[in-house]
Amino acid sequence: MQCKKCGSVNELGAETCRKCGEALKPGFEAETTISLPPIDIEEELSEIKLTGEAGPVLIVKKGPYIGHKFNLTKDEITLGRDPGSDIFLDDITVSRNHAKITVDKNSVSIEDAGSLNGTYVNQEIIEESKILNSDDELQIGKFKLVFLSKK
Repeated sequence: MQCKKCGSVNELGAETCRKCGEALKPGFEAETTISLPPIDIEEELSEIKLTGEAGPVLIVKKGPYIGHKFNLTKDEITLGRDPGSDIFLDDITVSRNHAKITVDKNSVSIEDAGSLNGTYVNQEIIEESKILNSDDELQIGKFKLVFLSKK
């Protein structure tokens, strides 16, 4: 706990500053750890409904952007660590130009773009373009994404 008067660091829970004697006011401190309940991503995904004009989407289910939704609105979507990628996945396990998604009227497919760690669909590495089905799980580096489409 830091004294607001002199800046001295005191033991957590101390009532007075050991250096200047100033009364320490309890309250939120940077050293305080709080507990948050875990997010049940499976439950969150089950609540997402694709209706009307909603098109195909990718939702991050594991990785730094958990819960983030990417609408697949272009014909070609690039995924990678390059900030110019359509879907920017900022992690060293992701290649700069990792994969490409192609969207047409009848299907959505993904292909690896020569990445170092490969692109996985439902835990299987893909060697060529793979058509995606709703609820397929993609793995790109340490990111896991679920693909959802209109049914």
